Amino acid sequence: MNNFKDKSIVIFDGVCNLCNSSVNFIIKHDKKKTFLFASLQSDAAKEILLQFPSKKITLNTIIFINKGKYYDKSTAVLLIFKQLDLFYNLIYGFIIVPKFLRDFVYNFIAKHRYKWFGKSNTCAIPTPELIDRFLQ
Repeated sequence: MNNFKDKSIVIFDGVCNLCNSSVNFIIKHDKKKTFLFASLQSDAAKEILLQFPSKKITLNTIIFINKGKYYDKSTAVLLIFKQLDLFYNLIYGFIIVPKFLRDFVYNFIAKHRYKWFGKSNTCAIPTPELIDRFLQ
């Protein structure tokens, strides 16, 4: 997986409806097709995450690997927004909010995401048009 060092990879919980909706949102607003995606349950994500043995990885955490650097939780979300098309990249301005406050909100939503948004029994399968953007 070292050939992805210069890529932007979003690693998400593949059975979470909120996470899947978020991935669909990113795809819709990623006009430059910058992002690749992998569910936390996939072999590709497991292999990528082996490069970061010191990180505690759980299913309730979105992970953003950008040019070989690891980001998670609210920082990952804001860095993803930063790379989206106009207007949405302005959300990155919330980076000025202290991380502990941003992550408090992130953790609250993550804790309740299955109850609020539901959960699938399996990971979603990308459409043929999007298959090359998903790492298996």
